[in-house]
Amino acid sequence: MKSIHRTKSHTVRAAAALSLFAAALPFQASAQEPAAPVPAPAPPPAAASPPTPAPQDAGAAAAVEQLSRRVAELEQQQRALEERLAAERRAAAEAEKEAGARQEQAAKDKGGVVKVTAAPGKGFTVRTADDSFSSTIRARVQIRETITHTAEDDTNEINVKTVRLTTSGHVLSPDLKYSVQLAFGGNDFEKDSASPVFDAFVEYTGIRDLNVRVGQFFVPFDRARTTREFTLQLVDRQIAVRELTLDRDVGLMLSSPDLFGLGGRLSYNLFVGGGEGRNRFGGQQHGPLAVARLSFRPFGAFDDDQEGDLSREAKPRLAVGVGGGYNHQTNRQNSTYGATLSLGAADYLHGAADLVFKYAGFSLSAEAVARHAAKDSIEGEVDGAPAREWARSGYGYFVQSGFLLTERVEIAARWDQIFAESGTDPKLVELVDTQGKQVGGGLNYYLNGYALKLQGDYFYIFGKDASEGRHVGRLQLDATF
Repeated sequence: MKSIHRTKSHTVRAAAALSLFAAALPFQASAQEPAAPVPAPAPPPAAASPPTPAPQDAGAAAAVEQLSRRVAELEQQQRALEERLAAERRAAAEAEKEAGARQEQAAKDKGGVVKVTAAPGKGFTVRTADDSFSSTIRARVQIRETITHTAEDDTNEINVKTVRLTTSGHVLSPDLKYSVQLAFGGNDFEKDSASPVFDAFVEYTGIRDLNVRVGQFFVPFDRARTTREFTLQLVDRQIAVRELTLDRDVGLMLSSPDLFGLGGRLSYNLFVGGGEGRNRFGGQQHGPLAVARLSFRPFGAFDDDQEGDLSREAKPRLAVGVGGGYNHQTNRQNSTYGATLSLGAADYLHGAADLVFKYAGFSLSAEAVARHAAKDSIEGEVDGAPAREWARSGYGYFVQSGFLLTERVEIAARWDQIFAESGTDPKLVELVDTQGKQVGGGLNYYLNGYALKLQGDYFYIFGKDASEGRHVGRLQLDATF
């Protein structure tokens, strides 16, 4: 570039010098001519003829013409150089622009550019430009008021039922997902475990018929327990589910939400876990929990992981599921949760059948669930004295329905009942005799769908003697941020 500028400068100087030289030539030529003597006066000629130019004047004129042509050539070269320089400057600017674009694209390819989004009820999401990583953080809180009336007295309880913090997303690929859920409510902690970890798993969904999940999460046994809590139509889950489900465990799950690519009509879950439930530490007896579940949706896929029909399904939707499990050598009284057995271990057989139906704002769900222990009790000694610990065997069912009156208002009702097997834990028998039947209904007001709702419900809870029941009314704010 510097050599081009020097050439341009020399060309301009040479042109200027030649111009001055050309202008000075006539003067020099006339100065070199010898002074002629003054001629004597003579009579005028009859006819004057044009003067003949001197040979020196003709040579000077030719030189001037030649120099003028040279100057024109130099000026043309100068213009060509200027155009070339301008073109080079434009090319350099384009090259710099392209280099910047390549650097920006390289930064995006390496995940150097991120996008942050936020929405009510959906939390904050950070996502890289190439979608190789995302993370969503959400918080949820339940504030509940409970009023209970019995023949003996009335009670009132108001508390923060639960506080949840969830982070989920994917890493390296949208098919490699993760989720961590922590719970901080007083009733969220188990009696002998202070860990706040509810869910913690990694999942690969890149193969349609073989999704793989490992970690701690809901055991895929019955639909009512795995339904997301913030989508419940009534304030709490059914008593049959609370007593007889399998809850959470640590293990490995194989699954497919669309087995064989039939439009979500068929799905399955296979699970193998430790069988002692969540957050268990210390050596346990060998005896895994094995669970299998199969679901059929004859009218195609829909979201059956929520109880209501806020989307007002335009076509009838039905999901029918069955599940079974065997928990070998567990030290938990309720198979994967409840009191810890110290005298030995129990074997449990589990079974469940459920259905979900939705259409035009109407929803219906029903489930039957059972748990059977291989033996009713375990006998041993504690400090040298005979002792006995009980297993809990029972079965139950519920039927629940709801209807969306408007986009924000929903009504719901439920009948719920459990039974105890003969010879099982006396405390379970007492529970069945006093609280084994529950009937009630509720009203929901959705401010932001399931993410922000106000719920109220009333239940009459009774057992063998319907006249000795209790009335329970609850009001709850469920908010996800």
